[in-house]
Amino acid sequence: MDDITVLILAGGQGRRMGGVDKGWTDFVGRPLIVHVLSRVQGQAGSVLINANRSLDAYRELGVRVVEDREGGFQGPLMGIWSGLSAASTPWVMVVPCDTPALPTDLVVRLRDDMGDGDIAVAHDGERAHPVVALIRRSLVDDLGEALVGGERKIDRWYARHAWCHVDFSDQPGAFANLNSPEDKAALAKRSLDTG
Repeated sequence: MDDITVLILAGGQGRRMGGVDKGWTDFVGRPLIVHVLSRVQGQAGSVLINANRSLDAYRELGVRVVEDREGGFQGPLMGIWSGLSAASTPWVMVVPCDTPALPTDLVVRLRDDMGDGDIAVAHDGERAHPVVALIRRSLVDDLGEALVGGERKIDRWYARHAWCHVDFSDQPGAFANLNSPEDKAALAKRSLDTG
């Protein structure tokens, strides 16, 4: 897996969580970013964190931190472009910082099931998770051009390329993300009930 870099997106505003830096939100005793790191480390050759706040704290986790190439909290596509620009591997595995139960075989399954495509997106059997995706790094210039043209919708950019869904319906709870205090409470209860 040395040809893959994991990019953890932690650069958002966290509006639905009251404007907090979501990566440092506590979840069952540890920050979300620590949960996500523990799920992805070992699945790829290296890890990057895309962040726009708490930069020193993220650096203390021992991984490279990449800020958005343009300011203004322009959304996940900007974070993805910034990560693709910083990575040196042929592939970048994108995950959000608020999914603490990601599959431990995520990268292998996306890579093995994508065929000759450029982008593989996780699908839990009910819905797709566009910010959980394996992306060919050579798309970096095309994404940069799309951003200059005003594109901010992930799905529309994916549609420009050879992309596919990869079925993770055997573990749908793995992609639960914490967008609000209510989401956090519900997932914490489920984790405590099952764990």
